[in-house]
Formats: sequence, C-alpha cells, structure tokens
Amino acid sequence: MVRSIADNHRRVGIAIRESCNELAATLVAAEFGRHPELEQRYGSIGRQKSLEDAQFHLNYLASAVEADSPSLFQDYVACAKVVLASRGVHEDDLAFHLEMMREAMQTVLPGDMHGLACQFVDAGRAALPTADRQVPTFLIEQSPFGDLARGYLQMLLSGERQEACRLVLDAVAAGASVRDIYLHVFQRVLYEIGRLWQLNEINVAQEHFCTAATQLIMSQLYTHIFRGKKPAGSMVATAVAGDLHELGVRMLADFFELDGWNTCYLGANTPHRDVIQTVIKSRATVLCVSATISYHVHQVRALIDGVRQNPDAGKVIVLVGGYPFNVDPELWRKVGANGFARDAAEAVALARQFTGNPGTA
Repeated sequence: MVRSIADNHRRVGIAIRESCNELAATLVAAEFGRHPELEQRYGSIGRQKSLEDAQFHLNYLASAVEADSPSLFQDYVACAKVVLASRGVHEDDLAFHLEMMREAMQTVLPGDMHGLACQFVDAGRAALPTADRQVPTFLIEQSPFGDLARGYLQMLLSGERQEACRLVLDAVAAGASVRDIYLHVFQRVLYEIGRLWQLNEINVAQEHFCTAATQLIMSQLYTHIFRGKKPAGSMVATAVAGDLHELGVRMLADFFELDGWNTCYLGANTPHRDVIQTVIKSRATVLCVSATISYHVHQVRALIDGVRQNPDAGKVIVLVGGYPFNVDPELWRKVGANGFARDAAEAVALARQFTGNPGTA
C-alpha cells in the first residue's frame, strides 16, 4: 500500500512536469482572461514573463508532489511571497495565481490525477497568509566569528575581494581553523547573500560576484586542506544533474579531505552515468549528492535509482544534503538515500558512522 501511494505521487508529479507548458498556458490565459487590465498594463512582454513564472512555479509543484512532500511546496510559496513582496507584487496576486493554478490542474490533468495535484496547491494556498514577509539574518550577533563574517560580507558587497581575502587569511594565520572559516564565515555569509537577494537588496550580479570571490578565496586555503595520510575510505561529491550550485558541495568535499578521506569532487550538473562511473572507478565507499533547490529533488532520486541498479556501485553509502532536505527532514528516505546531513561537519560524522572510518580529525 505504501509503495502504491509513492508510485501514484511520482506518476502525478511526472505528469505535471510533462504537461508544464500546457498547464502554464492555461493558467496565464485564465489570469489575463479574468483581469483584462493586465494586458493593458504589461502588454505581450508581461504575458511572456507570467508564462515563464508559471512554468517555474509548476516545476516546484511537480517536485513536491513527486516526493510526496507538501512542505516543499508550502516553503516555496512562503519564499515566493517574500521575493514578490520585495518587488512590489501583493500577496493577493500570488493567492490569485495559485487559484488559477488549481483550475489549470482540473482542466489539463486527467481525472485520476488532478485531485492529488490540487491537494498540494491547496497546501500552498493555506500556508500563504501566515508566511512571514521577512527572513531573519543569518549573521547572528553572538555566533562564533560573527565579527569576521560581518566584515567579510561588507567587503564582498563593496567589491573589495582582495580585502575580503586578507580578512580570512589573517584569521587563519591567527589560529582560526579552515573548518570554522567554512562553517561560521563562508556558509553564513553565503546564506545571508541569498537572503539579501530574496529581499531585493542586492541583484543577481552582486550575488554571483560574492560567490565567485568566495570560491577564489577558498582556493587560497587549500594548502591547509590537501595534506596528511589518507585512510582506506574514499568519497565522491557532486551536485545533481541540472543543479548549477556547486559551492556547498565543494565545501563538503573539502571537509572530507580535511578529515583524511580520498575525495573526488565532481562539481555542478554532472550527468548521472558519469557520477556512477566515477563511483565505480574510484571504489568510493560514500557518495554525497547535493540539491540546492527543490525542483531538482527528482534528479536526486533518479541518480540514486541508477546507483542502486548498478551491481558495481549499488553498495555505496549515499548521503544527501541541501536546502530541500532541511525543509523536509524525511525527504532523504523518499529519494532512497542512506541518510542526510544539514552541513559538511554533520556529513563527515555520518559517513564515519556508516563506514566505521574513524577519520583523522
């Protein structure tokens, strides 16, 4: 019975994704049909933008349904509320959009599917009124290395990459560990940068600059990372196919390297077949898979299914992480992983636990 429920959610989620263009066109036609003034206000460009936004929302819905995780879509609606409000879009407009999404499901999807899809849309609509319009800062006053994190963020937002680098290198020279810099400075600052973009306080170019600068500064710390005797265990780290966010999983691989593991970092958007071949070739004992946004969760499950079906790779321990898994703490079970970690330090500890590898830390 549990299996049949899971299969049905997957079937409906896939149907939403495959019907995304038709659903989006139906949704936007209904929106502009109910409110003709939208055409006068925004014209054809506005209609095209609405169509793109609808496709984006539907992909998030599809992933939530396929994973049987209403909380994923509720969280997405809450995030969308903040993003849209900071850009002058009223909450009522988002509520109306979700109403039209529900009608589109009933119009386009078969009768045995639209009921389940509408349940998830309704869960998102129910979460909308109580969703907070603000997102608390990640730079907590009393957190370890809080002053360094705030100074680092200030330098990045000012475009002072060299000064940001100097702050970090001076802290390491004064005794701060690379682990602490990663967890309490880089991770918190990158979360804060994401929050500032969500609130429309910085633009995409600034966000990309901060990420690129952090990647470069991380490379300056590698003399502190790639050293020491390696144990028998090895790991492969990758961002799932389609996911272009690689910095978090790169930090993860560095944490394993610091712990004495043989690591193979594959970066972003690696095809599943190539991940599996690398697991086999490197004789990995652990595979760490990252997904930063929830509409890539189905790719995590597809990769894990491929790993399990390969007799030469099927016994590898698969750990998952990333924002969607923090939103739904049971999501790792639904994608077939062995476990999940909230951050790099937790991932290393979990890998030790599964493999009996004591590490070197």
